Amino acid sequence: MIAHSGDGAAGRERDGTAVTRRSVIGGVVGAGLLEVLGFGSPFQSGAMADAAPVAPLFTADAPHVYTRAQWRARPPKRAARILGRAPDHIVVHHTDTANSADLTVAHAFSLSRYIQNFHMDKRGWDDCGQQLTISRGGVVMEGRNRSLASVREGDLAVGAQVLHHNEHTIGIENEGNYMKKAVPGRLWSSLTEVCVWLCRAYDLDPAEAIVGHRDYNTTSCPGDVLYSRLPALRRAVAARLEGSGGKPKSKPKAPPKPDDPGDYYQDDDGDDWPGLLNLNW
Repeated sequence: MIAHSGDGAAGRERDGTAVTRRSVIGGVVGAGLLEVLGFGSPFQSGAMADAAPVAPLFTADAPHVYTRAQWRARPPKRAARILGRAPDHIVVHHTDTANSADLTVAHAFSLSRYIQNFHMDKRGWDDCGQQLTISRGGVVMEGRNRSLASVREGDLAVGAQVLHHNEHTIGIENEGNYMKKAVPGRLWSSLTEVCVWLCRAYDLDPAEAIVGHRDYNTTSCPGDVLYSRLPALRRAVAARLEGSGGKPKSKPKAPPKPDDPGDYYQDDDGDDWPGLLNLNW
């Protein structure tokens, strides 16, 4: 989420075991060459991406991910560090922003710019903390620089989205606050597709790999409602993998214990910044 729910986080280092075996990513990523149900190309007749009214519905295992160039990201302060190995967990966040009714691609792009500006200007980070962002309209966007290329290669572009656990996790920001409100259908569908894609790309078992931010740090993120749906998300992703021959390979493990409470978050350089409250726009 944009500021980790404002609850604070402090933590212990975790010795995560890297997954090194890679599998082929099905479908086409990033470039937008994905057939969509009833929508055709995300770019109609050469129009700009942000002219599309709503996000396309996914019908393939590799979602259409809008690039940083498409949502007009700022240059990062420095390029993301790339680890030549896969993450072992997919961390689900919520942005703790307003539950907007605007489902357009233009709104999604403005969300990504808002997050980037907040992380760089208020947090002092190098770039967006998370690797991927999903709007309430189901629009999927690249977050931290070099993230899409890293997923394609089975590597990890190190983010700044989970205190003390950035070197073995990949993070997905989901627009909205889900402490009490239901998760929109389009967002949920996109989140499922993204998790299928990542589990295939990194050869992960969803029963073990998909966790919430609160599993690592003391925070309300990703909200009580979304967190309660993570078991259903794991099952849905596993079913998709089973149906396509990508069977999970390991038994489920208990999620990691939350870190000790605190009121600080770590930036890219390892320094701590005070948590901020009430971040709805």
